[in-house]
Amino acid sequence: MVKFILGRLIQGAAALLALSVIAFAMSRATGNPLDVLLSPYATKADYDALNHVLGLDKPLQVQYWIFLTDLLHGDFGKSVRTGQAVSQILTDRFRASALLSLLSIVITFALGLPMGVISAVYRDQPIDVLVQLVALFGQAIPAFWAGALLIQVFSVRLAWLPSGNSGRPLDIVLPAITLALFGIAGVASLLRSSMLDVLDSESIKLARSKGISEASVVLKHALRNALLPVVSFGGIFFVNLMTIAVVVETVFAWPGVGLLAYSAIITRDFPIIQGVVLLAGAVSIAVSTLIDILYVYLDPRIRYEPT
Repeated sequence: MVKFILGRLIQGAAALLALSVIAFAMSRATGNPLDVLLSPYATKADYDALNHVLGLDKPLQVQYWIFLTDLLHGDFGKSVRTGQAVSQILTDRFRASALLSLLSIVITFALGLPMGVISAVYRDQPIDVLVQLVALFGQAIPAFWAGALLIQVFSVRLAWLPSGNSGRPLDIVLPAITLALFGIAGVASLLRSSMLDVLDSESIKLARSKGISEASVVLKHALRNALLPVVSFGGIFFVNLMTIAVVVETVFAWPGVGLLAYSAIITRDFPIIQGVVLLAGAVSIAVSTLIDILYVYLDPRIRYEPT
């Protein structure tokens, strides 16, 4: 396991290096930030002066080398719009995004797991049909439309919850539910399918023949064996939360990394774009490694190195 983790860390470092090249190139592809920072009446001298201050007058390969060297020292650069350190901006925004993502994960598994188990246990019964319809709705509805629908119902019509960032603790409820909808649907569908396979297996029939209670058979024996695909989906869903969060955080004006990325693209603030991409890559690699380790716990037959 130690060799596996070390190998994944080396692979992760190589992936982040490749990602730094992609982030550098893609951020420049958004356009020249001087067009946003300077007024239409700025002179060529103004352009040249700001171009020099931002280091954009250097060749691209020199700009990338400076960016990579600073990155290895933990320096993500400074925002071209505000002059604030990107690392500080990311730290502040990541707290909000992490809180939103963690609450979404909690909602996802708190609702998705029991829905999947109930749907499998009561196969082809009305409750099973209802769970499948809810799962289908959750997988099909776009995040921006779900957010707008929740705002219309719970903020506008019922006035139960705030629709945006008003500084109250309840601000997080609607964006967290919006983020969790797709995850709930995926967990419920995957767990239902996996549970049905396990419940029909010989090991479960043997457990029932020994007189073990049905609740113990379902929760202790069947559920653990059915969790592997759900764990895989959970890892993928957590990584994709950053992508979905760009839309959700914009809809609800939630001050997280997603809204930061959207604003940075609009203003062509390339140091922030680079920082967001690399942060997302680091989170993705960390979650992927953690999922592989969880596999061993859930299924001891899985090994990553010879014994």
